[in-house]
Amino acid sequence: MTEVVSKEEILRPSPNLDDALNKNPHFKRYLDEVRARGMNPIYVEQLSRDMRYLKEIDLIYPVGDPIFIHIYSQEGDERAIYHPVEPTIPDEVKELRTIIEDAIGLVIDESYDYEDEEEHRQLLYKAIDEVIQVDNSIPTIADYQVIDKGDKIYIRMNQEGYNTLRYILDKEKIGLGILEPLIRDPYIEDITCGGIGPIFIEHKIFSSCRTTLEFRKEDELNDYIIKLSERIGKPASYRRPIIDGTLPDNSRINIVYGRDVSINGSNFTIRKFTARPLSVIQLCLWNTMSFLEAAYIWMLLENGMSLWVCGETASGKTTTLKAIVAFIKPNAKIVSIEDTPEVVCPHENWTREVTREGEDEGSSVQMFDLLKAALRQRPNYIIVGEIRGAEGSVAFQAMQTGHPVMATFHAASVEKLIQRLTGSPIDIPKTYIDNLNAVIIQSAVRLPQTGMVERRVLSINEIVGYDPIANRFNFIELFSWEATDDSHIFRGEGMSYLLEEKIATMKGLSLREKRKIYDELFLREKILRLMAENSIIDYYDVWDALKTINKIGLEEAYERLSRRGSLK
Repeated sequence: MTEVVSKEEILRPSPNLDDALNKNPHFKRYLDEVRARGMNPIYVEQLSRDMRYLKEIDLIYPVGDPIFIHIYSQEGDERAIYHPVEPTIPDEVKELRTIIEDAIGLVIDESYDYEDEEEHRQLLYKAIDEVIQVDNSIPTIADYQVIDKGDKIYIRMNQEGYNTLRYILDKEKIGLGILEPLIRDPYIEDITCGGIGPIFIEHKIFSSCRTTLEFRKEDELNDYIIKLSERIGKPASYRRPIIDGTLPDNSRINIVYGRDVSINGSNFTIRKFTARPLSVIQLCLWNTMSFLEAAYIWMLLENGMSLWVCGETASGKTTTLKAIVAFIKPNAKIVSIEDTPEVVCPHENWTREVTREGEDEGSSVQMFDLLKAALRQRPNYIIVGEIRGAEGSVAFQAMQTGHPVMATFHAASVEKLIQRLTGSPIDIPKTYIDNLNAVIIQSAVRLPQTGMVERRVLSINEIVGYDPIANRFNFIELFSWEATDDSHIFRGEGMSYLLEEKIATMKGLSLREKRKIYDELFLREKILRLMAENSIIDYYDVWDALKTINKIGLEEAYERLSRRGSLK
């Protein structure tokens, strides 16, 4: 059993702390303050998964100047405390922000027009530069000077004051206000505000954390939620209290407004969007799946099989789907269909479609509508972000007519999947079920070796078909996960229906030769392992490698990786 390791074994303080302190006086003041209270946080520039095993947490990491995150354990609290360290205006000069905003209002005219967020930011900075004059002879931000010239107001302050005001105005006018540090932190998966009180996050390394950010008054929370909903173009109201939408960074947000539908009042949940997906190699290195399972999935997707990733909430379905999409042939035409855009395809010929909510039924565009439209676009693959209802029947019609479909689905087992597919509202005929070739079942599990919660592919299953005489569905669990030693078990050669009866036939192998298909499976596994050993891990590095392999062939790819450690 793995022992919990100490801070000294995992943490290596960054040598760049002095630079960070010199550039960010607010950070230096904070560090001096917590050290005076007896804390001694270690400054690290990047987090590693090994940090999950720390007995006690007390570290600070940057998420981009001028924001730093102090995360630490607190006695009596089962969660770690998450505290953003950011520039603030001292309480004694709170009126300064109003003065600055009034001054900016005098210089903004119709020429300050913008089309996107970055243009908005540059225009804001231009306005700030017109009203703030930097004078480093001024000792502190509290010693600012106001120069009123009637038609214009100038504010003289030191460099730190200028930087602070610029950050605060950017955060409030362009960013998401109180949530801005959380949005910028790449290690956060989910943000939850359940009402009045602290905001909670799900951290990729330290799991559930309580932040020091909070809403103290109901009116304050309601005002923030209304602004947030207007920002995504779906204003919340008592008439329309439940909102699903997408933030500017493509993160998914759910809003519930008011006490009419929520006993504890308004609340919201944000599912963070990751711009650069995890690669399948990274998932293998984390043991989410084995290299052999990845090689098998590679064979299925390269040969046009329909594959669904199933599991319960927060099981990592979408992460896995995004990772394995790279196995689809590079020249394929792909159409993705989602409620909220999350799927990322590296392919050039990718059509991305999303649903639309309208004021009335006729103006809405649902998953069902988009899926029907996709059938007319002649894609090589259709990817559905999540199948929940009637669109499932269209997905099966697509598979029936030779359009492979990848999708995520909320089901914890093959039996539950089939039960939902054949029941209302999807109502797939039992004899159609084998149009779905394979199913990945994934879950978040607590490992007995470490006690940590991890995502694991529990099984990969081949759907063989429906036996009307026995009234049962036949499927083969080709791969399964063994909890006792955290291993992935392959049932062995001769067990795969898809490899032997479908893919081997497509490759022109005779009955005598069909077992050779397993040689290809094991060769692909070796190639994936060599990619990991040669640090081909980043999502787009993996994609480039797969494109090269598609051109030069498996044997040549294996030869190059074995001898050169590179595909070039």
